[in-house]
Amino acid sequence: MSVTLTDQDKLTLRTAAWGAVSLMSAAGAAGSAHKVATEGSIALTSATGLVGHVLTKAPKGVKYGKSVADLADQVLPALTAAMSLLEQQDPAEAGNFRSTVVVAVEAAARTHQGQPSPTLVEMARKITEALDAA
Repeated sequence: MSVTLTDQDKLTLRTAAWGAVSLMSAAGAAGSAHKVATEGSIALTSATGLVGHVLTKAPKGVKYGKSVADLADQVLPALTAAMSLLEQQDPAEAGNFRSTVVVAVEAAARTHQGQPSPTLVEMARKITEALDAA
């Protein structure tokens, strides 16, 4: 099956995935936001398949807002939209996208020694819920 993604579709995927890493970074403890962002970014740029080609770079020109709530208002619906559009065209790539984002979220959460903070755990839950809402 051939997947055809428009520029808008690619922007949606990038906004969703890179935004999920940004949400995890925003939810990280003070001083660890950089580590969270780095680990999440490595996971995204390590993706393979169509998803890997799309996520090789962060979205350009996206303004996430001034608060975590503003960021979540854009990213969580984008995660659901990305899953929906990929499921319509290629369910395997939808699974690839979901697992890529989940790995990025898990990598971001593991940057803390011991258990991730309750804030990171809750943000990861919201991200996973948005992925599964499609």
